Amino acid sequence: MTALYDAVLFDRDGTLIVDVPYNGDPALVEPMPGARAALDRLRAAGLRLGVVTNQSGLARGRFTADQLAAVNARVEELLGPFETWQVCPHDEAAGCRCRKPAPGLVHAAAAALGTSAARCAVVGDIGRDMVAAGAAGATGVIVPTAVTLRPEVAAAPATSPDLAGAVDLILERQALVTPREPRRPGGTVLVVRADSAGDVLLTGPGIRAVAAGAARVVLLCGPRGRAAAELLPGVDEIVEARLPWIDPQPPPVGPDFAGELVTRLAAVGADEAVIFTSFHQSALPLALLLRTAGVGRITAISDDYPGSLLDVRHRVPVGVPEAERARSVAAAAGFALPAGDDGALRVQVRAPGAAGDYVVVHPGASVGARACPPETMRAIVTALERAGHRVVVTGGPDEQRLAAAVGTPAGPTSLAELARIIAGASCVVVGNTGPAHLAAAVGTPVVSLYAPTVPFGQWGPYRVPYVRLGDPAAACRDTRAARCPVPGHPCLGSIDPAEVVAAVRLLGVPVPVISEAAA
Repeated sequence: MTALYDAVLFDRDGTLIVDVPYNGDPALVEPMPGARAALDRLRAAGLRLGVVTNQSGLARGRFTADQLAAVNARVEELLGPFETWQVCPHDEAAGCRCRKPAPGLVHAAAAALGTSAARCAVVGDIGRDMVAAGAAGATGVIVPTAVTLRPEVAAAPATSPDLAGAVDLILERQALVTPREPRRPGGTVLVVRADSAGDVLLTGPGIRAVAAGAARVVLLCGPRGRAAAELLPGVDEIVEARLPWIDPQPPPVGPDFAGELVTRLAAVGADEAVIFTSFHQSALPLALLLRTAGVGRITAISDDYPGSLLDVRHRVPVGVPEAERARSVAAAAGFALPAGDDGALRVQVRAPGAAGDYVVVHPGASVGARACPPETMRAIVTALERAGHRVVVTGGPDEQRLAAAVGTPAGPTSLAELARIIAGASCVVVGNTGPAHLAAAVGTPVVSLYAPTVPFGQWGPYRVPYVRLGDPAAACRDTRAARCPVPGHPCLGSIDPAEVVAAVRLLGVPVPVISEAAA
């Protein structure tokens, strides 16, 4: 069984201890309230701890290396030991890869602890801590102080009022994906995710958990998610059905609908079912049909009273990332990912190429409110090309006009072909839509042009290096709007193409070197 996290990394000043600018005096070290108790809870849970801290006072001559070591020793005296200290001694002018918001310290700490950044949580008090966490592919939790800017809080994937709350959040998420009562292996399990391609991709870790404990896994999906379902590992068979209480453009329900679907579900021969849903969806209509089809054990999330429709009624706190929400449903049913499975998104890519020297720009989105305006995307493509990057513009069969308005399109692509292209890219520039999750599933970094209509912590790129751009506090925040409710689409239309170029650089993407012969 694989735990959600191996380690937790902390910023020092303002997070673990009261911020005293350029402090070289151990006597001035004062722990943040409740810090020692919070850290000890993490240690007791078996999590390894580290510190990642910018200390430009060294470069500025404000304190010596010995003074810094003395201050850090005092921190450990008061708060207990940390298994790694990663310190950036440079100032802003150095252009180093270690100074936050660059991800170098997070990567170095993860390596020192024998794990990956994706299996680390990073706790800090300002935006650059969160940007560094995201650019490394780690989980970020911001604990605001008086110096934290409101946009930094709005942009953070998770927030907590204090250090104790941040530890609560980390441990609760760890517990959610851990089965309380492991299930006996074997049998046929029907898993359900009837949404779009991105939703199906985000459910992948939960489905793999089921597959680790089942003899056969059958996935019930809708037509919008079929292409993604075909890419998921762990699925033995696919049943496609449009569920009118899930589909955004549902067909009329005829008198034969229930009977026909019950017949199809009964033919699966499932011993049990695990229903995966989003927070705004109900599992109960399908649970009723599954009961009628003779399925003996059904697990799902339900805030509504399920009566006899569910054997395992699961509940999940608000704000949990969708991939972890799915894993938590599987865990409630007794399924866990096997040892060695890191819980990241994953797809089976046919003949993936080696890492390429190109950046993918995908201008389309499944929902209009989440799409960056075409003129902005065109300016982004131009800026990337002027910076020396080779750009590949992608789009599905119904997105070719948009792709042509943005750049030179690669041509209509199936989801499988898009996965192959993205797997070979150095990074992807994309909104909150299926290809962002496809990029995460093949491990390609993401510049996320994110409209805040739904929470970033739930729907942002999962366990892959990313940089978030766009106004996180725009008026459309948390509206779930399908069409932008604000004239001019300011949350994404205000993105400066230079920000995208800088984000690509922050993710460590080099500018291709073109030989004279090639030129």
